[in-house]
Amino acid sequence: TIRRAFLVTALIWLACAGLVYLWPALACAQDSTTHKPTGRYASIIVDTDNLDILHARQIDELRYPASLTKVMTLYLAFDALDAGQLRLEEKIKVSSTAARTPPVDIGLRAGETVSVDTLLQAIAVRSANDAAVVLAERLGGSEAGFADLMTAKARSLGMSQTTFKTANGLPHPEQLTTARDMAKLANAVLVNHRRHYHYFGLKTFTFNGRTYRNTNKLLRDREDVDGFKT
Repeated sequence: TIRRAFLVTALIWLACAGLVYLWPALACAQDSTTHKPTGRYASIIVDTDNLDILHARQIDELRYPASLTKVMTLYLAFDALDAGQLRLEEKIKVSSTAARTPPVDIGLRAGETVSVDTLLQAIAVRSANDAAVVLAERLGGSEAGFADLMTAKARSLGMSQTTFKTANGLPHPEQLTTARDMAKLANAVLVNHRRHYHYFGLKTFTFNGRTYRNTNKLLRDREDVDGFKT
């Protein structure tokens, strides 16, 4: 069999709290007692054939999940698709709340309708915060209600140190996870939603005449990388 592995890493930069907002892909470390950024990063590499941990660095220390949050948002959307509660061609109306979501976004306007398939691509490729809120409101009634569903799903997957408060990873002091927990989520996607995994590997996405490139630059730089999130 082909040996497959995935990497979950939280990158740390100076002034990380500000960069989390500007660049959701960057997740800052924080002290588990004071909840203050510590300036360290965490990473884990797991062999998906046998779940052996090949590399581990601070994998149980609390981190802000930032844009990795959207992996769980997509996971719940995949659950809904498989259960027949959602259809790819279904059009969802954009609320004023979703339209006001800070960038990164795809410029959704309040009152317009967008297909589920478009929203999934926007989240996986563009890492669009507004698209994540549209899906969250459709599935959870509100973003807060959806966040509760996200946390419940995390617990069911054994992600005991993870709490979600937003659907897109925009800063929230109580939204926390660990590298180990995110690795569990990544593996759950591969095991339970293999047929939807292709969304994570899309290199481009076009909406309203504009083409966006995947924020995961490794998809372009390395042929052996096939998905997941920045």
